[in-house]
Amino acid sequence: MPTTSVQMYSLRHSADVDLERTVARAREIGYENIEPYGFVENVETYERALSASGVRAPSGHAPVIDSADPSAAFDAAKRLGMQIVIDPFVPEHRWRTADDAKRLADRVNELAVLAHAHELTFGYHNHQWEFANTVDGRPVFELFVDGLAPEVVLEVDTFWVTVGGADAPALLRAHEDRVVAIHVKDGRVAPDILAGLSSEDPRHAAETLEFVFQNQTPAGQGDLDVKAILAAAPRALRVVEFDTYRGDVFEGIAQSLSWLGRNDLDG
Repeated sequence: MPTTSVQMYSLRHSADVDLERTVARAREIGYENIEPYGFVENVETYERALSASGVRAPSGHAPVIDSADPSAAFDAAKRLGMQIVIDPFVPEHRWRTADDAKRLADRVNELAVLAHAHELTFGYHNHQWEFANTVDGRPVFELFVDGLAPEVVLEVDTFWVTVGGADAPALLRAHEDRVVAIHVKDGRVAPDILAGLSSEDPRHAAETLEFVFQNQTPAGQGDLDVKAILAAAPRALRVVEFDTYRGDVFEGIAQSLSWLGRNDLDG
């Protein structure tokens, strides 16, 4: 089974109460890796949690693109033994034009140089709007990637790629040299859902998006072809994530890990 991790944002409600115990519970479930978020301000607690549990953190999320002090994130990442730092979010209103894509690519390229000086790799994690927003018929995400330096990497959230109307396996194959990690999640993204998201009625589109957000499932239990996604990125780190989960989230991440153990054998 390829290397599998879990995004700590999935476990944020537990982590807010007791981060060290939350990491320990992830290890008890079977995760040997985690993907921290908010680690810059919690580096000491994460350091204790990793040491006590024996869990590693090959990658982590930090809002570096808009940071006034990006070196702080890279210093914290090194302290925790990371190899990859991913910026998880740039809001939708900054992904609408070709100039937007160029500005973001230029900034990410600058940060990749700084990350390299810290012996780290830097990249970006998508949501749906980078694909739903288009310029001359092309997703603005593609214009962004066109402007990236070769050393910049991608963590592809395959669920939100699909929600944004793109073909996740095709995207992974097209950018296989950049894709170092994928977010593995599943849920309701059937054609009627995608039609609702593209509705000209903003309220209907917003309601549909909230429905999608609230109906994420463990891997293999939703509408995504997760097996095809995994096959299209055989070398990528698999990071299990829920943006939200209606049941017990520890049971959810356990079910995803179990499903991956049965279905992701030849990566």
